[in-house]
Amino acid sequence: MQRKASAVWNGDLMHGQGRISTASGVLDKTQYSFGTRFADGKGTNPEELIAAAHAGCFAMALSAQLAGAGLTADEIHTEATVTLEKLEGGWTVTKSHLDVRAKIPGATKEAFDKAAGDAKSGCPISKLMKAEVTMNAVLG
Repeated sequence: MQRKASAVWNGDLMHGQGRISTASGVLDKTQYSFGTRFADGKGTNPEELIAAAHAGCFAMALSAQLAGAGLTADEIHTEATVTLEKLEGGWTVTKSHLDVRAKIPGATKEAFDKAAGDAKSGCPISKLMKAEVTMNAVLG
């Protein structure tokens, strides 16, 4: 299974702007820029999109782990905070922190903690943080 998204950037880093689109159409030429990434400009940025993906992926993974334990959540609320820091080698995503609140009838703390830990390590977006990155680059 493959999913696609695209980004188009015009101009220089400081004054240029880009547009991000997804094949599903959920994002359609959604604006991003230096201001949306490093200040409070209106639009999105790559780190916000990674945070959204991580929160959504984790919530689904936790649901699957709970099902394996015979539990069903009434609600799983996950907030992901992705940290972008300027290090010696340049700007780097250094971490993604998950804050999770769940309402799960019949769940013990031990069962919840195990399911959450397994979901954190098993979520495909968590694994992405260590993934191989490949590229095909064409000039012209």
